Amino acid sequence: MPDTPSPGGSQSFRGLGRASLTLLAGGAAAQALPLLLGPLLTRLFSPMEFGLYHLFAAVAANVAVVACARYEFALPMAQDDTEANTLRVLCLRMLLACAALSGLGAVGWWWAGAGHWVAWLPLAVAVAGALSLATLWATRAQAFAALATARVLQYGGAALAQVAAGWAGWGVQGLIAAPIAAALVATLCLRLPLGLSWPAGGPACREVARRHQDFPLLNTPHAFAGALQDTLALALVAASLGPAAAGFWGLTLRYLKAPASLVGGAVSQALYPKLAAAGDSAHARAALRQVMGLLGGLGLGLTLLLMLAAPWAFEAAFGAPWRPAGDLARALAPYIGLHFVASPLGVVTMAWGGQGWALKLALVGQAVFAAALALGLAWGGLVGAGWAVSLAMGAYFGYYFWRLLHWPGQAASGGQSAP
Repeated sequence: MPDTPSPGGSQSFRGLGRASLTLLAGGAAAQALPLLLGPLLTRLFSPMEFGLYHLFAAVAANVAVVACARYEFALPMAQDDTEANTLRVLCLRMLLACAALSGLGAVGWWWAGAGHWVAWLPLAVAVAGALSLATLWATRAQAFAALATARVLQYGGAALAQVAAGWAGWGVQGLIAAPIAAALVATLCLRLPLGLSWPAGGPACREVARRHQDFPLLNTPHAFAGALQDTLALALVAASLGPAAAGFWGLTLRYLKAPASLVGGAVSQALYPKLAAAGDSAHARAALRQVMGLLGGLGLGLTLLLMLAAPWAFEAAFGAPWRPAGDLARALAPYIGLHFVASPLGVVTMAWGGQGWALKLALVGQAVFAAALALGLAWGGLVGAGWAVSLAMGAYFGYYFWRLLHWPGQAASGGQSAP
């Protein structure tokens, strides 16, 4: 079937650049404080404390990313305000149930030998899930200025609070509590309605849930698998080399993925509602090619910079004890450059009905990543793991980019596109 522009397709993308720049400005301000305060934090907290914090944060994020069954990502596709309100209530009720289950999980984790800091888990899950819902609620309204402000409060506030916790000598507890408090403030900034009653006269909850069933059935396992990658990576590193090595891994990925979080978050939040409105049209695919080309150039520059300067830069910024993190950063540079390009593109398959294909490919990617990491750790420690991951994921991302650029003009039913 030849491409035909959707009605108003070109108009729907006219505000993409402005929206992206608004979110990018907010994201830049949000990331500036954590990046600038990082050298101070590494002198207030030990690699072991960072390792425990990153392990907790990975577990909490792994649960929080699916706490609303991903129904929040259906908000930009809701047909009217009544349907959007029904989705919001559905998400809030699922979030409450998930937070309660997380409390039981925290008890089991503590019983297995973890410290008292695991008691923060249900609150961390609840706040992170609420922030995700509030973000998509604001994205549907295209309230990009509010989204930018919320990102500054979330990331910048967390860094400032962690510094204060370090000065107070609160250790791992402070590292964990600070981001939770900042995320709560960001959620309140986005003014998410918290009522739990179904909208009067609206479509039945079951009908709305059925209409968007691809999100819990396909996108939820996809998102969980993606977050599980970070959790398993930290667990493997900690089990193989100890908590301090997990601290090196966590700090390295935190800094190396910051550009992808900054640019990718801004681009995806602006791109998703545009793609959802325009569908798989010629205008939409042209916009995708332009975005991928721009991100590819920036990703290549980031890779070269890390290859040349990472070991020296990490030691100079964080102190001599953190030199192994710089060596790891150099090994991970090719992977980070490709991840920078791929980070905002996950919304493409959601908008074009390709979640089934994306899930299958993501599961393959998680297996490839885990196998490469385990083999690399056995072969050459942290640095060997970095090079193994870069090599293996290079092939994976190469296929992913090729597939998006050659996406079929007609998405299969139920989001099941042919590979």
